[in-house]
Amino acid sequence: MAKVQRAQYTSPPDGGWGWMIVAGCFLVTICTRAVARCISIFFVEFQTYFAQDYAQTAWIHSIIDCVTMLCAPLGSVVSNHLSCQVGIMLGGLLASTGLILGSFATSLKHLYLTLGVLTGLGFALCYSPAIAMVGKYFSRRKALAYGIAMSGSGIGTFILAPVVQLLIEQFSWRGALLILGGFVLNLCVCGALMRPITLKEDPTTPKPNHVCRTQKQDFRWASPCPPLTKEWLQTCLCCSLQQEYSFLLMSDFVVLAISVLFMAYGCSPLFVYLVPYALSVGVSHQQAAFLMSILGVIDIIGNITFGWLTDRRCLKSYQCVCYLFAVGLDGLCYLCLPMLQSLPLLVPFSCTFGYFDGAYVTLIPVVTAEIVGTPSLSSALGVVYFLHAVPYLLSPPIAGWLVDTTGSYTAAFLVCGFSMIFSSVLLGLARLVKKMKKTELRFLAQESDPKVQLWTNGSVAYSVARELDQKDGESVATAMPGYNPT
Repeated sequence: MAKVQRAQYTSPPDGGWGWMIVAGCFLVTICTRAVARCISIFFVEFQTYFAQDYAQTAWIHSIIDCVTMLCAPLGSVVSNHLSCQVGIMLGGLLASTGLILGSFATSLKHLYLTLGVLTGLGFALCYSPAIAMVGKYFSRRKALAYGIAMSGSGIGTFILAPVVQLLIEQFSWRGALLILGGFVLNLCVCGALMRPITLKEDPTTPKPNHVCRTQKQDFRWASPCPPLTKEWLQTCLCCSLQQEYSFLLMSDFVVLAISVLFMAYGCSPLFVYLVPYALSVGVSHQQAAFLMSILGVIDIIGNITFGWLTDRRCLKSYQCVCYLFAVGLDGLCYLCLPMLQSLPLLVPFSCTFGYFDGAYVTLIPVVTAEIVGTPSLSSALGVVYFLHAVPYLLSPPIAGWLVDTTGSYTAAFLVCGFSMIFSSVLLGLARLVKKMKKTELRFLAQESDPKVQLWTNGSVAYSVARELDQKDGESVATAMPGYNPT
């Protein structure tokens, strides 16, 4: 096969083939997140056919979400060492195989392994590499691109839900799973769209260690180098992983990781308990299902519009603040939910929560890229989505235990709300402390520079700077950003 030529750019193209990458990522989110959500439609069929209770059947959905997020770093490793195209195509084959084998299941344990583990692993190999690829093609319009790409989850759920129900009625749950397995094979087509891109390095930046810099090329099977010894191969592999995951030692990323844990704990239970809560306050089944439809549709609007808004010049430098704002407002919505006990009050709640849920989901890759940089985005996103796994697995059962213990949904919703608010406050305080330290260091740098003299009132002596400008204008301009020699 001919060697794939990687397009080289000095900066992300912000368009061109990048829009095909967005389209491919949009389809990936449909085939992964939307299909995973639609698995809940099979619950009643599984309960009836296998004569099992809700708790045992519900583990199928929990396992899919948990494995998808738990194995997200594996998807990043495969994408980095082989290619994004190979990783997504391999994931599509695994996910399709899991759905097809699940259609022949004779017990729930078989569904745990096929529909849960195998399909979840396939989704993991596709999801984070596709999202990271969007970040490599976009810079100025990154939030908008992510908003369009990740809206596939809401749009796919809105379209696939009635289609899956129709397939179950026409072909039974086995036939529906078989057809979904064929549909998920479209992930292979999405993988083919992920054309590699290489950004030229800045010649002014120091180059890393030679071994670490060349290990990826030397590690390829088609390497022109002589056979590698086992010791040298292990050294290169360890060096590669150390370089790829060096961001784990960054204090900013550690704070982000802790914040994500609390955010993921809070966001998951609502999608499980909104309908039961609505039924408990006297809303009919049709109206309760309507609330979930509103949540999904408004989620799409939040994905796209919030991404577009935060790409505007006035908000471009405040994207992280917008993310904190969206997470915090979702937490406040949780705190208000126990007081909303009628359909006219629950509809505005679904609209508000759904919009800001779509908003912060769009900005997660943007905030991560701001902290670790674009070159490490794929690996960092793998870790971020990996951190979603445990909260996604545990938060619905914990919320259910609180409902059983207290006899109401109030405690469960309050814990989720405070968890999301704490996530927002924690990350906001960390950014505030970092900004204060930068301001202090800048002040100390100006104070220690003999060319910059500050009067007691804090104003800069421009007369002294004008004289110094004739001798060394460049250093004065660097030390005094506001100084204009004219």
